Amino acid sequence: MCSAVIKFRMKRLLWIGLLLISLDIKAQFDAAFTNSWALQSYFNPAAAGVDGLLNVRAAYSMQMVGFENAPKTMLITADMPLFFWGPKHGAGLGLYNDKAGVFSTQRIFLSYAYHLKLWGGTMSISARPSLLVEKTDGSKLDLAQTNDPAFITSDAKGNAFDLDFGLRYTYKKTWYAGVSAMHIMGPTITLGDDKTHEISIDPVFYLTGGYRFRLRYPRYAIATDAILRTDLLSWRGDITARLEYNGEKHKLYGGIMYSPMNSVGLLLGYNFHGINIGYSYEAYTGGIGIQNGTHEIMIGYQTELNLGKKGKNLHKSVRLL
Repeated sequence: MCSAVIKFRMKRLLWIGLLLISLDIKAQFDAAFTNSWALQSYFNPAAAGVDGLLNVRAAYSMQMVGFENAPKTMLITADMPLFFWGPKHGAGLGLYNDKAGVFSTQRIFLSYAYHLKLWGGTMSISARPSLLVEKTDGSKLDLAQTNDPAFITSDAKGNAFDLDFGLRYTYKKTWYAGVSAMHIMGPTITLGDDKTHEISIDPVFYLTGGYRFRLRYPRYAIATDAILRTDLLSWRGDITARLEYNGEKHKLYGGIMYSPMNSVGLLLGYNFHGINIGYSYEAYTGGIGIQNGTHEIMIGYQTELNLGKKGKNLHKSVRLL
């Protein structure tokens, strides 16, 4: 039997991949989120529990709308401090599901972070093991040569152990900076019972940072965030800026996102009683029509949760991140 080994640097359906290449869009195995500023514990596990709050986030991204079999990505994360161990510990978990054409990827991960007071701020270090599952429905491929051994023509599934690391420094509620690495073991997933196809995943490195500018009017602030990701072969950088209004009953934000040589985006959000609902639209600047961008919906919940206080379990609305 002829054996074929297929190595993917990004998991996308063939014709979508060709389209992205023609538009000079750079991406790695993992999907990018327009609201990456709100999903920091995903991109850097060291952010888990660092603010002393329970944070739950769910994001759903519909990319390249209008194209058949375009990518769709869902992410759910939760993180919190472990007060029963002391304020130096945090934990997080999450579920990632990405589907593009005949390919789908699931990740289930659990993270631990250690927080150390340093120089007036907090230094955090984290490790995050995860289970990575890849599925391919080759029966849906429309191939001119059906017996080509380089392609899977039936359902195939495989999994692998994965590991991420993160390091982050947070100075009060003013600024933060971090570095993290995903897929540091470079896992290889073998598909199907015959083990003739493989998906190799390259490590991806992230640099993140942000600064919060307080304005003359105390209810207003400008929050800026940046993220740079690379697999040492390609890269993508995003910069976001949001104007926030922190009222007594309502919290609102609106802002913009810019990814050089890739896209621009609009961000809107509303917060009430610790519940955040956000929407963003990302338009590609590489030649795709403005109507074929990325819609992203985000829902989150944030509250104080300190089980270490006797007789108290505090729940109250907190500021919008």
